[in-house]
Amino acid sequence: MFNPENPPEITALRWLNSEKKITLKSLRGKVVVIAVCQIACPGSVKYGLPQATRLRRAFSDKEVAVLGLHMAFEKFDEQTPELVQKFLADSGIDIPVAYDKPNGEAMPVTMTAYELQGTPAMLIFDRLGRLRRHYLGAVDDLRVGAEVMGMLMEDKTSPKEMAMAIEAKLRLALVDPREHEHGDGCGCGHDHAHDHGHDHAHDHGGDQEHDHAHDEAHAGSHAAGHSEPGHVHGPGCKH
Repeated sequence: MFNPENPPEITALRWLNSEKKITLKSLRGKVVVIAVCQIACPGSVKYGLPQATRLRRAFSDKEVAVLGLHMAFEKFDEQTPELVQKFLADSGIDIPVAYDKPNGEAMPVTMTAYELQGTPAMLIFDRLGRLRRHYLGAVDDLRVGAEVMGMLMEDKTSPKEMAMAIEAKLRLALVDPREHEHGDGCGCGHDHAHDHGHDHAHDHGGDQEHDHAHDEAHAGSHAAGHSEPGHVHGPGCKH
């Protein structure tokens, strides 16, 4: 079973825009944002990857690492590593991107390990390497920025009360995605968020526990096009 306290490493066939392999372990101490994408998914092209580029420019790379994870689960001839690299170059996207390792006819390795349901998606890890947020579907820049800033205020030596206070303030200040009302332009009729509670054990010098929200902003299959922010491009999608 997937454990956000100890998430699996990225298993990449190869890394694009990077001369070396990148591991989550090597990024401990930073907040890590991963944009999960697929160039066959217009939502990834229009929202996910450009947002990741904006985040990389907004935060110091000494504090925040922004990566991409390209997981091809369809149209494989149109999404080879070479074609994805060309797309990134042509689009001016220079963040390091892991090309998820294929697994025959099954879903790619990292996609399966993280139980990812589609694209675009975003994973946010705290300084201790724990997965704290999982958004499925387009997410507002301000919300992502606030989440990242909240985690930047924490460190390995911070008492759990500080992290809990920051979480509480964010929950009060940020509008819950589930409260978003969709107009006719969305066309889905679905809530775009799930909230999963997790008790995360913190290494603060004792056996202290701390509750984090694990938000998953998503939409199921519906009539909206891939370019709609709420539409999720997942396996079996017929659009």
